[in-house]
Amino acid sequence: MRRNEAERLLKKYVRNEKMLYHCYASEAVMCALANKLGRNEEKWGLAGLLHDIDTEITNADPQKHALVAEELLRDEGLDEDILDAIKMHNKHATGQERTTEFQHALAAGETITGLIYATALIYPDKKIKDVKVKSVTKRMKQSAFAASVSRENIMECEKIGLPLNEFTEIALNAMKEIASKIGL
Repeated sequence: MRRNEAERLLKKYVRNEKMLYHCYASEAVMCALANKLGRNEEKWGLAGLLHDIDTEITNADPQKHALVAEELLRDEGLDEDILDAIKMHNKHATGQERTTEFQHALAAGETITGLIYATALIYPDKKIKDVKVKSVTKRMKQSAFAASVSRENIMECEKIGLPLNEFTEIALNAMKEIASKIGL
């Protein structure tokens, strides 16, 4: 599946602008991680872009979310490891632990976008351009800040060999590059 086809498919199922921003941010972060780790950027980007394709269909029900995504995407020509990473980004639905680098990268990468986004929104101009790594990692320690963001998922960055500061820098820079596309 080509990226433009994936975006068309995403927009067929996702109408909420904020959710689209999240998917674009996740794609950018996954591409940056793939680049850093020497993995396939196109493949990792597609996983980031499509991972939440079923959110509106399932109302983000943790028992269904990602399982429905896998069903929707099964016949779309995606590689099996992309489908697996998408399914496993919500381990609550599968009842299984993540075990592969790709699974950990998607879980950590898509989750940190929420923390970065929330951090940007506390700045006076609500823009990402001035957000620093230190500010994001400081907020990481404040469990009441962006409370729905799973710090446990973000810390899976260590399972792909990246300490939190480096992982945050990669994600933050990736999101800064597409700031206008994600409303920041």
